[in-house]
Parts: sequence; C-alpha cells; structure tokens
Amino acid sequence: MDPSARQSLLEDIAAQVRACPHCRLCETRTNAVPGEGPSDAPVMFIGEGPGAAEDRQGRPFVGPAGQLLNQLLLGAGLRRPEVFITNIVKCRPPNNREPHPDEVAACSEYLEGQIALLQPRLICLLGRPATQTLVDPSASMSRVHGRVFEKDGLKFMPIYHPAAALHNPRMRAPLEADFKALAAVVKDSL
Repeated sequence: MDPSARQSLLEDIAAQVRACPHCRLCETRTNAVPGEGPSDAPVMFIGEGPGAAEDRQGRPFVGPAGQLLNQLLLGAGLRRPEVFITNIVKCRPPNNREPHPDEVAACSEYLEGQIALLQPRLICLLGRPATQTLVDPSASMSRVHGRVFEKDGLKFMPIYHPAAALHNPRMRAPLEADFKALAAVVKDSL
C-alpha cells in the first residue's frame, strides 16, 4: 500500500476514535487521543491510556511521562517524529485508573487497525497493561521487560512505562536499561 493511502486510512481510524461512543470513557473525555506518527514508522509505542495533559491536547504522551519518553527516545537513537505512539485505550480513564477490560475491548479494533496498517518492525509496550493486553495476560514486567517476543508474526518489546520512573526514582535505572536494550535492537534490526 502506498504511504499516502496508508496515512489516509490512519486518519480515518483517528476520526472514528474521536467520535467513538463504544464505552463509558467517552462520557468524561475532553479529547480522544488516537495516536500520532508517520504511516511508515518502523517502531510503534503503545502505552496504557491518556492522562490529563493528553486528554486536554488530544495527543499521546505530552505530559511529564511524554517528556521523559522523548528524552529516552533520543538516548535510543530515535526521534519522536520517526515513531508512532498510541495507547490501548484512546480516552482518559477517570483519575488515571487502569482501563477496565471492557474499555480495552472497545478500543481494540482501533489499535488492531493501526497495527495492521503500520506493520511496524517492532512494537514497544510501555508498562504492564499494554504488555498484558498484547503479549501475555499473566506477564510480569519484572520478568519480561527489555526482551523481544514474537507473537502472531509481530515483534514486541515490553518496556517499563516512563511514568513508573516519575513515581518511583528507583525505576529510572531499569527504564534506562530498557531503552539501552531498545537501542541495540534498533541498531541490529531496523
């Protein structure tokens, strides 16, 4: 598929997300947050859900966790405009709680559509909810972070969520180690 057609289809998904009425999260959102990035991004990042700053702006990872993500991307040899960033749910859960299973299910068609269109060479899963949704429902981040897994013809790399390091400074070193491992994967295979 040519890049302009793929971009157009990604924009169609974004429009559907912005108008989505499929779960209760639409009732409290300011803006849905479909995701952003180029249609030919080799690396896709998937987090849990939008926070307050993301809900206000309608863009993923623009708050404090996003600022840290931008720094970590640079350290891994990537720039934000080169990657696609989204979440398993596209609307902010109240009080930043974890998304409920029915909310994740309501957004799954959008996320699956984005993955199918992008066909990224690597999908980085930021945190436990994204990892459990896309790789293994029983996954423990302490066991799987920083490693590459293949499932359904896709490569996934669970990484600690940048917010973890903002809430607990002891998580900064493991998070940086994950991005160092990501840099090695990108250098070797992308």
